[in-house]
Order: sequence, then structure tokens, then C-alpha cells
Amino acid sequence: MDALAYRPPGRFSTRFNRLVGWLADRGVGIAGARTLEVVGRASGQPRTTPVNPLRLGGHTYVLGARGHTHWTRNLRAAGTCTLRRGRSVVPYRADELADADKIPVLREYLRKWEWEVGAIMPVSISKSSTDAELLAAAPALPVFELHRA
Repeated sequence: MDALAYRPPGRFSTRFNRLVGWLADRGVGIAGARTLEVVGRASGQPRTTPVNPLRLGGHTYVLGARGHTHWTRNLRAAGTCTLRRGRSVVPYRADELADADKIPVLREYLRKWEWEVGAIMPVSISKSSTDAELLAAAPALPVFELHRA
């Protein structure tokens, strides 16, 4: 499996993401969506994308459901981001998880949002995948634990 897998968005996904981001910026988080803002690694300019932060065991995680996208590479390089919903803007420090540590996060993420992200992932997994299948898919799906800054 290609560890730098990426599944680019189609026209519908691009428009849907713009709508979800626009709503999150106005305080309406569809299925818990927030707008993630991170500084671009090449441009130095702020970049935004809608994400579904996952709360699990008192921790907050974001997952690159499309694989190694620009926002995941930017977050890896910057190490910090903000999550926004309406007027609420919260800064975070981000730590990328090791593949073996991703299993419970992937399982819970799929349990909550497989209906939304299952078709866009660069790997074929589901909420009923075994631990071995999730571990095999883990290199293609960046997962970051967020810590309030």
C-alpha cells in the first residue's frame, strides 16, 4: 500500500466541503464539523478545510480521510492549527500518531462517520474491519492528536 496515498476530491466533494466549511464558519457544524486552519508549508499563508474532530477518551483527534492531503502535510510541518466553529476559535498543538496507535481512533472515526468518508478514503476499510486490516491501512491515513495550546 502506498503510504502517501491520496484520493483527490471530485466536483461534488469540493462543493460540499465549501458548504460545510461555510456553515461551520457561521456556527453550524454538520455532524460536528469544524474549520481547521493551518499555515501553508510553502506559501506561509493560512489554509482552511472542514474536518470532523473526534473526541475519544478525553482526547481530540483529526484524521485525513482522503489520505496525505495538503492540509495534513501542512499540519505535519507547522505542528499547530486552529479549529473554528462560528466565533469560537481554539488554537491547538498537533502530534501525529504512530500507525499502531491509530487503530482505536480509526475504528471510532469509522463508527461515527463511515457514511460520510467511507467512499473517499484511499483504502478500503469499514467500522467492521479487523485490527489487522486497520493497521494495514494506517500508513495511508494520517491521524493527529490535538492539544489545546
